[in-house]
Amino acid sequence: MLLIDTNIFLEVMLGQTLQHDCAEFLTQVRTGGKNAAVTNFSIYSIMIVLAKEKKLPELNTFLHSLSAYAGLTIHVPSTNDLLEAAKLLADGKFDIDDGIQYASANSLSAEGIVSLDKHFDNQEIPRIEPAPPQV
Repeated sequence: MLLIDTNIFLEVMLGQTLQHDCAEFLTQVRTGGKNAAVTNFSIYSIMIVLAKEKKLPELNTFLHSLSAYAGLTIHVPSTNDLLEAAKLLADGKFDIDDGIQYASANSLSAEGIVSLDKHFDNQEIPRIEPAPPQV
């Protein structure tokens, strides 16, 4: 199982540079070709960004689409995950957002964190970038 970071979804919804790579990865999760998890924290973060950007149709589409992902589970960080995130913050390893993601990936025994965020580089749980679509 992989943990999907917030920026993978936002890259697609905001039409950013790597949107095609991220969309291809998300399609693999949607069809069940890959198993992944997303934290409810990421979902709330995406909601906040889209609301601030006044992208309400995209927000509705995103929320409705979550149930259509055959290979996706929603992870609710436990109190232990949050305590671990706070420890990672205190140790200077991550900010609180990345700490929650990393602690959640750890508790899920994730093979990797799919993210564009280089803060996850050189960690025990590897960062995986979405691959470009195969031609």
